[in-house]
Amino acid sequence: MALTLATTTPGEAEIFASLQGEGASIGRPSVFVRLSRCNLACQWCDTAYTWRFAGDNRPHRDGIAFDRAHNQVTLDEAEVAARIAAFGVPRLVITGGEPLLQGSALARMIAALGEGFHIEVETNGTVAPHPALDPLIQQYNVSPKLAHSGNPADLALIPERLTAWAADPRALFKFVAATPEDLNEISALARTFAINPERLFVMPEGTDSQSLRDRSRWLAQAAMDAGWRFTDRLHIHLYGDTRGT
Repeated sequence: MALTLATTTPGEAEIFASLQGEGASIGRPSVFVRLSRCNLACQWCDTAYTWRFAGDNRPHRDGIAFDRAHNQVTLDEAEVAARIAAFGVPRLVITGGEPLLQGSALARMIAALGEGFHIEVETNGTVAPHPALDPLIQQYNVSPKLAHSGNPADLALIPERLTAWAADPRALFKFVAATPEDLNEISALARTFAINPERLFVMPEGTDSQSLRDRSRWLAQAAMDAGWRFTDRLHIHLYGDTRGT
């Protein structure tokens, strides 16, 4: 059995150690596993190489179609677990793409990994965790996609899923904001699904430090006013918009 992963270079799976750059665990040393494939298509996605392969015409602002053979690799679950363990870092972040599309394979990989890991899953919030995977996860970083992502609301904002995440104390919400107009949508979702403000992060959209700083000026104040939490994108400031960081 196998997992389908993204790559850093052709044929090399994107499994790496770095600092968590976003959310509640920002600054924590972590091992990252980036899986391939996504059920949504955010027009500003900074990992479009995980889903926008040649022949996929879903819109993206860069308009790049990636070669699947160069940007996707399949590895045995036990091999993925061995590579993670080799870093000797006890915090694992599973990201994508949309990782929960491969829930059963992830459950087998984590079983092979063994105990002693704090495991976070980054998800767009549209896919229910596989029953075998869910008990193994300590933290879900749920990032529902707003209208500016370009995804239809009926695909990106599924009421039963948002209700379930809001009821799960392991789930932390992370909303990407590009303009002040996005704040109204975030507020409406927070009210509708009774999201605890202590579990609601707002993050500026951007893949360069200047864009992040510009948006942070108004977004940080908005977080203060609403009682939300603010998160930057630390990895962008440290390493730029690069794979394997």
